[in-house]
Amino acid sequence: MQDSFTFGPDIKALSVTFRLWAPLQDRLKVRIERRGEWEMRPQQDGWHVAEVAEARPGDLYKFILPDGTEVPDPASRFQPNDVHGPCELIDQAFEWRVQHWNGRPWEQIFIYELHVGAFTEAGTFLSAIEKLDHLQRLGITAIQLMPLSDFPGRYNWGYDGVLPYAPDSSYGRPEDLKMLVDAAHERGICVFLDVVYNHFGPEGNYLPLYAPIFNDRHKSPWGNGLNYDGEGSRCVRDFVIENAIYWLGVFRMDGLRFDAVHAMKDDSDRHILKELANSVRQAFPERHIHLILENEDNNSDLLARDPDGKPQDFTAQWNDDIHHAFHVAATGETFGYYQDYADYGAHLGRALAEGFVFQGEHMGYRGRSRGSPSAGLPPTAFISFIQNHDQIGNRAMGDRMVASHSIDAMKAIAAIYLLSPQIPMLFMGEEWGTTAPFPFFCDLGEELNSKVRLGRKEELSRLPGFDAEDAPDPTSEATFRSAKLPWDELENDNGLNAYYERLITLRREKIVPLLKHAQGHSAVHNEDGPLLRVTWRLGQATLGLVANLSDKAVAAAIPAEAQTFFQSGSISTGQIGAWTVSWGLVEHSE
Repeated sequence: MQDSFTFGPDIKALSVTFRLWAPLQDRLKVRIERRGEWEMRPQQDGWHVAEVAEARPGDLYKFILPDGTEVPDPASRFQPNDVHGPCELIDQAFEWRVQHWNGRPWEQIFIYELHVGAFTEAGTFLSAIEKLDHLQRLGITAIQLMPLSDFPGRYNWGYDGVLPYAPDSSYGRPEDLKMLVDAAHERGICVFLDVVYNHFGPEGNYLPLYAPIFNDRHKSPWGNGLNYDGEGSRCVRDFVIENAIYWLGVFRMDGLRFDAVHAMKDDSDRHILKELANSVRQAFPERHIHLILENEDNNSDLLARDPDGKPQDFTAQWNDDIHHAFHVAATGETFGYYQDYADYGAHLGRALAEGFVFQGEHMGYRGRSRGSPSAGLPPTAFISFIQNHDQIGNRAMGDRMVASHSIDAMKAIAAIYLLSPQIPMLFMGEEWGTTAPFPFFCDLGEELNSKVRLGRKEELSRLPGFDAEDAPDPTSEATFRSAKLPWDELENDNGLNAYYERLITLRREKIVPLLKHAQGHSAVHNEDGPLLRVTWRLGQATLGLVANLSDKAVAAAIPAEAQTFFQSGSISTGQIGAWTVSWGLVEHSE
């Protein structure tokens, strides 16, 4: 494991070396509160260095540009007073209770996505520990934390981070985050972190003042793209790669989810994503490290396996296609991007059997083709879900499906995605059917807040079915507080939590042992009127799904040879009831 880093302060026994890559500036100083200022020595390739014998962990420091502008260290380890304040020198020593933790194999993973600030009333790393026993009983084997990198203000989804090495102080101190990771590992739960390498937030990003962090040849939804292939790009690439290794090493994270990688533009001979994945895997050869993509381009090449079935680069991708098909099946909504999934029966079958629904076909709503062939990948290369932060929070009201649609429909689609050979993911509170919203929220400066409010309305107005005028103010504290999970609901959940627990137990007992044998081209799907039928050949077993995702009974039969291990809804002779799901397993002797 890499234990030293190019970026950020290097704390030694008798001194601290401060370093800043600032090729756009000739002179720099480092100011340490209550100690003084030191000139930094220019080095090769735009680096500036100062070794200070008087500095100690706990000291607060900033860099000073020639014009007097004070800037934080872009690799600050902690910002006790938010993004515009000074950086704190952090001693990373920590007494881990779990000494020999190498993670879990991918086939055992069951993900639970959460936002630290909204997960509990206190919204801290330490308060999240109090809920880990619930997740362990439920059967969760991995929590995925929404981005933690220091962001401006009191609350934020996390995608406005500007200091990617510093966990946001609103959640607690770095040692508190380590305590959360350690407590999760004590319970056999992995910890994944959502990281953002496609843009920086709009407030508190001082990097352009002294370094070529952006490249105007590439555009993203947030402005100029990060400079992964222009002059000075070597340091930008190293900054991102070391950041990934930092979270996995110093904080013992078990994996990373890479946000919107389709916006990471790079014309280099070796794309930053390839170099990043390779560097991470070389840094931790002895551990189960899982690298997850969000990729609107549906590029199956990034998910390729080697001859032994191990991921060459990335472990899996969030499968938006399967979410959209499930959503249309459960709600009947076909507005906006859901219109491309109106034929949800055929689309669900393909998504379950092959991964992507769109594998190069034209998409009407998008007005272009999307995706590449994915049937050759194992089902474990895809993460399936019916809720996540995006699909709830990007609705005008941040409302969940269960708030306005049939509980029978929710239970039916949950029974499919929780037991399929793809890797499942819950969003916090889904297990007991909370109707609490998860709206978009942020807390920027007033000028930026005004732009966010206006931009949010304009964005929602382009999506039919979303009434932008009724949407909550994304910058209001009340909007943030509405996203807090109401844990008291768990006591009166009408048995839904027990239903989820039963499904997760069945997955652990029936499905997980088969996943080591999951291969590409192992599944087939066929349309049988309104019925969904999919079968997977997993080693010496065949897994079969039959489901009626409609509100009317249909004439059909369950295959006689299948040994049914789960059934919800009603099945009688020659008829399968509304919202009925049946899973069967056939063991083969050969």
